[in-house]
Amino acid sequence: MNTPRIMLTVLVALVPGLAAMVASFGVGVLWNLTILSISCLGIEVISLRLKQLSWQNIYLHIQDCSALLTAWLITICLPPNIPISSLIIASLASIGLAKHAYGGLGRNIFNPAMVGYAVLLVSFPQILAQWPAIPGEVDGLSGATLLTEFRYRIGITVEEFDVKFAVALAQQEIIALCFALGGLGLIVKQIIAWRIPVAMFGGVCICALFGYDQGSSSSAGGAIFHTLSGGFVAAAFFIATDPVTHPRRAKQQLIFGAMIGTLIYIIRSFGSFPDGIAFAVLLANCCTPLLNRVATHARLRSIDEVRDD
Repeated sequence: MNTPRIMLTVLVALVPGLAAMVASFGVGVLWNLTILSISCLGIEVISLRLKQLSWQNIYLHIQDCSALLTAWLITICLPPNIPISSLIIASLASIGLAKHAYGGLGRNIFNPAMVGYAVLLVSFPQILAQWPAIPGEVDGLSGATLLTEFRYRIGITVEEFDVKFAVALAQQEIIALCFALGGLGLIVKQIIAWRIPVAMFGGVCICALFGYDQGSSSSAGGAIFHTLSGGFVAAAFFIATDPVTHPRRAKQQLIFGAMIGTLIYIIRSFGSFPDGIAFAVLLANCCTPLLNRVATHARLRSIDEVRDD
């Protein structure tokens, strides 16, 4: 499959998860999607034009749908109804800085969508904290995610938290399931590397064995909560599996995925942000060149050993 068809397939796979988000959080999700799509495509055109490409070549570049995919990936990270100015800043950071400043598609070191989201998270944390309240919840999720509520709960056990936020947890599980269905479809089509999501789940689950604490009020949370809450499932199938920013070899992909899963758990439990997906992915992206180099050196050594024999 060529690049445009791969990108379109990934976009289609995102539809179930996005539809579940719209059903849960309202049409404000579609607002984010529309503005981000327009601004990412616009910044893509401007960046290509600044490289002095002809309009015909710009049209060919636009057809690969990579800018559109970046817009959709940022959308799944955001609460609904983000201001236009903030969405444009996210587009500038992702397309202009993370992608074209490094030379364009295939040359970027960091995942563009995560760069755009991280810039928003650091610059406008109050805006990104404005999630809608869950219908029927008492005292629940009015401007906070489940991860925020769990992180800053006081004197509440895990069981009591599950009862208090049962509706929100069920809603989050449905969204995660929809993203998982799309991700599994990409694995079946061999578009994404299955080792990365598997290793991410493994990394979180192993960490949760040490941090669960039998569900006391000081527990860091169990494996099921951390995998189904927040954007973990979407990140495992759609963000960490970006072929440009993850290692090429199978063994290194397992290390890469386990690193992201472990970092997510550590940041959520001990860091300043309740959800650490963006920072975990970007830190792992920093290690991708090193992991590729290690794999290349190991392959060259094996070739030399075969020649010596």
